[in-house]
Amino acid sequence: MVRIISALILAVTAVCASAAEPLTLVDNPPDRHIVVPGDTLWGISGKFLKQPWRWPDIWQMNKAEVKNPHRIYPGDIIMLDMSSGSPRLKIGKPLNLKAQPKVYSEAVQQIIPSIPSNVIEPFISQPLIIEPGETESPIRIVATQEDRMFLGNGDVAFVTGIPDASVEKWNVFRTGKPLKDPDTGEVIAHEAYFLGNARLVQPGEPAVMRVTLAKQEIGRGDRLLPAPLPDIIAYVPHRPENDVSAKIMSIYGGVSEAGAGSVVTLNRGKNDSLEVGHVLALFRKRVSVGLDDNGRRVRTPIPEERYALAFIFRVFDRVAYALVVESSKAVMIGDAAKNP
Repeated sequence: MVRIISALILAVTAVCASAAEPLTLVDNPPDRHIVVPGDTLWGISGKFLKQPWRWPDIWQMNKAEVKNPHRIYPGDIIMLDMSSGSPRLKIGKPLNLKAQPKVYSEAVQQIIPSIPSNVIEPFISQPLIIEPGETESPIRIVATQEDRMFLGNGDVAFVTGIPDASVEKWNVFRTGKPLKDPDTGEVIAHEAYFLGNARLVQPGEPAVMRVTLAKQEIGRGDRLLPAPLPDIIAYVPHRPENDVSAKIMSIYGGVSEAGAGSVVTLNRGKNDSLEVGHVLALFRKRVSVGLDDNGRRVRTPIPEERYALAFIFRVFDRVAYALVVESSKAVMIGDAAKNP
């Protein structure tokens, strides 16, 4: 049987505000769901709950159970149980499905994530953010092979400043636009322009590197950072325990507006207790425009409007990347991100 392993990690405690709020089921929820390849936690949760990020709550897990991730297999039956008076999900006896020979080679790709992994996978292994100090890193290409001004797949680069010969795989990048905090105007990081990957062939000063992937032209002066191991974990949706007040700094791709499925940067990160799996609601300030008794045009602030949900999937010290999962209108730079 092919395993689809889903790490349901709960980050809320019994005293958390979200745990005190009753779970709200969708209208006419199914009494069961059979797990199939391609399922996501968000999608399965949405079949039962109006608030998909409350998935861990409906399993009634606690922090002690975080160390024992829940396992889901193809053919498992997820059942809705109302016997205790409040909704909860449990695993029923799996169906006896026959595994096809080719499935064994696809097992890794069939891990159930919280959101579609193909959307966020490129952002996991690429150095999106260059934090203060990293832009001055001495690790850079100082020369190319004799017959090349720009490098492509398989070409050789000579790199200075490699501090550790044990690191074999590297990301090649070029410092991009600055990310400014909308509240203070301070540049808190630079977005990196990902160029490709390189492998250490021979340590030294300079070290010899071979380009293994060239997304763009690579040349003298481009910088390198160690490549993190790609780790597509099954992110678990949950609301932050602390109050969060963030703003959208940019929309990936350089556009000014976007919608569901887009990636945004927030001006808060690990330093503000944000973590992978947090779900935030997006809000927009609104102003009503009208005429007063004298016929003059007046602008009156009205309560802000909640219009979207965003799922945090990568966190730096002062910056977080989030996927807009649901949105009723265009996402715009400067909109607020707060607890749902």
